[in-house]
Amino acid sequence: MKHYFLEDLSQALANHRIGTFRYNFPYAEKGRRGPFNSAVLTATVRSAVGAAAEAAPGLRIFAGGKSMGGRMTSLAQSKSPLPGVRGLVFFGFPLHPAGKPGIERADHLEKVNVLTLFIQGPRDKLALPEFLHPVLDRLGARATLHSVDQATASRFRKVAGARTRTWSMS
Repeated sequence: MKHYFLEDLSQALANHRIGTFRYNFPYAEKGRRGPFNSAVLTATVRSAVGAAAEAAPGLRIFAGGKSMGGRMTSLAQSKSPLPGVRGLVFFGFPLHPAGKPGIERADHLEKVNVLTLFIQGPRDKLALPEFLHPVLDRLGARATLHSVDQATASRFRKVAGARTRTWSMS
């Protein structure tokens, strides 16, 4: 939640009058690297969406996240619609593990019933374009890809107005 990428992104969105609601998964709160229990992670997503709706009643809600946070949000939405969520936004959706290309992590996306925005770099090692593009084609008009050329901070800063700090989406 306090990662500089997420802080920069939140500030860039705030500059465009878009509020964010950040949260940690329980394992991160405890300072651990895992385990990645999907039931706990999707329950955390659902709880965070509820807290965001309570904190900002009447505002449109879009849920999502960076990497695994986005994937868990999409998984939660695919199992049971997240109340009040109008769309999902993914910053570097992890389609597959690094070095193990595949599309198994996308199987649930066909059950997501809201619009989705994928913000990806073309060199992202967790979503190689030759695997991501066919998945997006299957999702049709529900999915939009915004490719951040070269997946570098300078390109993103130009688009989103983030502070000057180096990061990579890969």
